[in-house]
Amino acid sequence: MATPLYDERPTLTLVPPPAATPVFKDETAGRKPLESVRKVAERTNQIASVVLLPHTFRGYRQLGRRWLERYHNHYPQLIADADQAVRDAAGDPNVAGTWKQKADRYREEYKEHRKSYLTKTAAAAGVVTGGVGVGVVTGSLWLDLLAGLGAWGLGAFHGRNRSQIGTVELPQDPATPRDEAQIRGEADLITALVKAGIITEAQRDETHVVGIIQPAGPGWTATIELPRGMKAAAATSRAEELASSMRVKKSQIEMRADTSEDGHEGQVVLWVANEANPYGSKPVPSPLLTADRLDFWQYGVPLGTDARGARHSLELVWCSILLGGLPDYGKSFLARLVTAAAALDPHMTVHIATGKAGPDWVGTKQFAHSYVAGNTPEKILAFYNLLNELIADMQQIGQRLEQLSEEHPERCPEGKLTPELAKEWKRGLTLLVVDELQELLDAAAMMKIKTDDDPDAKDRGRSGKDVLVETMARFVRVSRYVGGMGLFITQRPDATSVPTLLREVCRKRACFRVKGAESSRMVLGNDAVAAGAAPHMLLDAQKGVVVLDQGGEEGHITLKTDFMTIPEFREICMRGRQLRIDAGTLTGFAAEYGKSDQASKGAELLADCIAVLDADGVDRARTKRLVELLAAHRPDRYQELTETDLQARLRAADAGGTRKLGPLDGLANPNGYTREQLAEAAGK
Repeated sequence: MATPLYDERPTLTLVPPPAATPVFKDETAGRKPLESVRKVAERTNQIASVVLLPHTFRGYRQLGRRWLERYHNHYPQLIADADQAVRDAAGDPNVAGTWKQKADRYREEYKEHRKSYLTKTAAAAGVVTGGVGVGVVTGSLWLDLLAGLGAWGLGAFHGRNRSQIGTVELPQDPATPRDEAQIRGEADLITALVKAGIITEAQRDETHVVGIIQPAGPGWTATIELPRGMKAAAATSRAEELASSMRVKKSQIEMRADTSEDGHEGQVVLWVANEANPYGSKPVPSPLLTADRLDFWQYGVPLGTDARGARHSLELVWCSILLGGLPDYGKSFLARLVTAAAALDPHMTVHIATGKAGPDWVGTKQFAHSYVAGNTPEKILAFYNLLNELIADMQQIGQRLEQLSEEHPERCPEGKLTPELAKEWKRGLTLLVVDELQELLDAAAMMKIKTDDDPDAKDRGRSGKDVLVETMARFVRVSRYVGGMGLFITQRPDATSVPTLLREVCRKRACFRVKGAESSRMVLGNDAVAAGAAPHMLLDAQKGVVVLDQGGEEGHITLKTDFMTIPEFREICMRGRQLRIDAGTLTGFAAEYGKSDQASKGAELLADCIAVLDADGVDRARTKRLVELLAAHRPDRYQELTETDLQARLRAADAGGTRKLGPLDGLANPNGYTREQLAEAAGK
């Protein structure tokens, strides 16, 4: 094989270095990377200047306005007001001198404030200017870029479309499109007022939020100043329309006139709950269930909680209350709360009248001075006679107050029964409970009642309904300042079941859910509904929620009443009976009713005690041991029995108190009961 010559071998071709590739599309190859980045920065600033220009101008305008406000800090207004006060106080050197000192102090503070604020501003401006200057001198790309974007971004941020600074912006899912009905600030709230027909578009600039929109419990609240000449009632009467414009449940809206010290006739307070039922669905047990006793004069009736969780009590002294609403929405529970509170005050006298016999009020037989149940003609007459007896009793107290005011006016300066006088006269407060009012009035409408004291008079009588309404209203009027109170309950709030004559004399009124605004007016009255009270806006699920018109400047509140079952109510009634026995105030119906009832129950208890001692093979036992034996013997009867209860019940059964038992159960000489002692009481 021939070997190739040297010049026939393959040669190596050298490839020249690649040309510089442009960093960006359409960029010439000769440009430096730094120049390319600078071009990007310039282009970015150009885009930002076009897109953010309106926001930036608006932002710097707001920043300038805010700087001026903080620079002056209201001092010019304070100085002007103080100078005006000096001029108005002409002729009174003391007042003028005081305001002159305030004006001088304001001027000194204003001077120091401006100096301090200008110093802070100059320092901040120096830092920014220095940073930008360094960037220009050194040619630093990143300083130039940050300075440009920062200047545009700062203005755009403060110029963005937003509500008043400090207002609450409600949370929203970013993925959800903006709902124009949602309230994010003052502008949205005023728009909702316009759409609800509360104000017109022309009145928008005259309507303002006082302060800020702020959280309040499970919701938010705002105080709204209406246009000049518009009353608060014009806004509160359209709460349902406002709920519609805000796209929330009507039960979430609470709007009332601003009766605070800073409020006025054209200002309302709005509260909006975050949930449709801010009161919750879980029953809240009444604190009365664990109370040993209650001073009705001092504490009133623990009633319930509002939507924000605040506790409220019902102050019923010096007034009566009308209670209405649809069946099964909580009227009986509220009535039981009032009566249970009265039961735990052994010095209160309670009278019960119900137009329908049933289990609701059976427990009150244990302590009530009067008890009338049913709507037969005999029961109607018994109720009428009870009213007359109460009126005579109230007038007797009034006569004693009249005599006392002549002899010792300092002892009753307001002309009312006081706790001190009630204690001295052994006369507590008086409560009349009238349930199923419509049943009593319907039955009375079918009979005539003679009001003439002469039985031989030819007058056949008047409509029983008219007579009862007039007599109940008269009781309310004469009893107000002498410690008398009435609780009237009806479940058909219409013109026939809620007579205007009776409603108008009841200072306080409470209404559970009803079907319409007209029914709300029948119970609460026109003024309360116009002021925003709206039981007809409650939901079907809001059982136990009541709108209470307090009959004064405090207006109305909406509460969820505490819960108390019939067995729990009966237990409190038993406690009320024992309290009255101990205080010597058990009278009337309860005293007679309790004799046979107490005797039978006492005999049963004595027999059970003897039986458990015999079964245990002992002739004596400590109180604690006797309670354990009884609970094991009859848990259905004695499961909740305590040592104190057992001692009280055995004392009432004439077994006396505990005795010394001698050495027993490892103790030297404990107290307890002997079989002989119990057998002796059982044989009486």
